[in-house]
Amino acid sequence: MTTTYAALLRGINVGGSRKVPMAALRTLMEGLGHDGVRTYLQSGQAVFSTGRHGDEDGLARELTRAIEKQFGFTVDVIVRDHAYLRAVADACPFPAADLEAKQLHVTYFSAPVDAGRFAAIDPAAFLPEEFRLGDRALYLYAPEGLGRSRLGEQLSRPRALKGLIATTRNWNTVAKLVEMTGS
Repeated sequence: MTTTYAALLRGINVGGSRKVPMAALRTLMEGLGHDGVRTYLQSGQAVFSTGRHGDEDGLARELTRAIEKQFGFTVDVIVRDHAYLRAVADACPFPAADLEAKQLHVTYFSAPVDAGRFAAIDPAAFLPEEFRLGDRALYLYAPEGLGRSRLGEQLSRPRALKGLIATTRNWNTVAKLVEMTGS
C-alpha cells in the first residue's frame, strides 16, 4: 500500500539564493525511490507516493540529507500526508472561501505547538490581523497580505519558533496541496 505525501521545503528559490530547480528535485526524489513525483510552483512543494506509510519524519530527514548532498546546502523539510493536509484545510477557523489567497496563510510546524510560545504577543495590538493555532499548524489572517503583516513578522521570530521547523504557505497553495495529494 502506498501513501501520498507533500514535501514542504523551506526557504528555497527566494531572492536568488538556495536554488533548487524543480526538475532536479523531481529527479532526486525519484532516485530515492518515490513514485509519481510532481512539483507545484518554484517555491518548494513536491507531491510523491511511497510505501513508507506513517514515516513523515524519516522521509523529511532523508530528503533533507539528499538535498544537502546534491545542492550543497541544508533545506528544512516537512512531510505531511493527504489526511493531515485535508484536516488542516477543513479546520481553518477563518472564512477561507470569502478571503483572497494572499490574506490567509498556514504555517506548518514540524511538531505540535502550544499557545505559550506566542503568549508574549498581544493579539489586540495587531487587529484586524489574527492568528489561531491548529494541529502542528498556525492560521494567519492578514488582510494586507503576508509581506505587509506586522503580526506575521512577530509570529516568525526565532524565539517563538525555537526548536521547530516552520514553513508558511498561502491559501491557494494549501488548497492545491490537498488536491494534489488526494488524486
